[in-house]
Amino acid sequence: MSHISTGVEYGLHCLLYLTGPGQGVTEASVRDLAEMQGVPVDYVAKLFTKLHKAGLVIATEGAKGGVALARPAHQISVLDVVTAIDGDKPLFDCREIRGRCAVFGDSPPGWATSGVCSIHAVMLQAEKRMRESLAEQSLADLSVRVNAKAPRAHGPHIVKWFEAKATGRRRDRGSSAVSE
Repeated sequence: MSHISTGVEYGLHCLLYLTGPGQGVTEASVRDLAEMQGVPVDYVAKLFTKLHKAGLVIATEGAKGGVALARPAHQISVLDVVTAIDGDKPLFDCREIRGRCAVFGDSPPGWATSGVCSIHAVMLQAEKRMRESLAEQSLADLSVRVNAKAPRAHGPHIVKWFEAKATGRRRDRGSSAVSE
């Protein structure tokens, strides 16, 4: 079982499409983001509900309505996204096994259980470093990495795809209003 969920991965990919020029658009529907990722709309909607509650995205209204980043991509860290989607859960949950050694019987000596468990201390240090590293990386940093790897035509292709989806929805709404 991984510590960081698949939801974080999908959420980050969706958010990268919202980073604007070069890689994506500035707003998109949750339906289109789900379709782009090949996952159910309900799943992505739940992710965006969490991202919205954390203040990372806003809902936009109007014909092109959907979701948009609530602040610039360089101000949203990977840690912000992880915490929004997965919560602030610890990397390690110490069970105080050190006090259950068979040779101690029912009374572990103080030296064996005093202070922070040595194993737990290592895990706390690893978690601290992981969080610092995730906090140092922003959506803008990720976008730059993706753009550096992708062919030059990829970003404009993504934008055209989202625009075609939005145009199709507006057209569908207009024809259904006329036929009613």
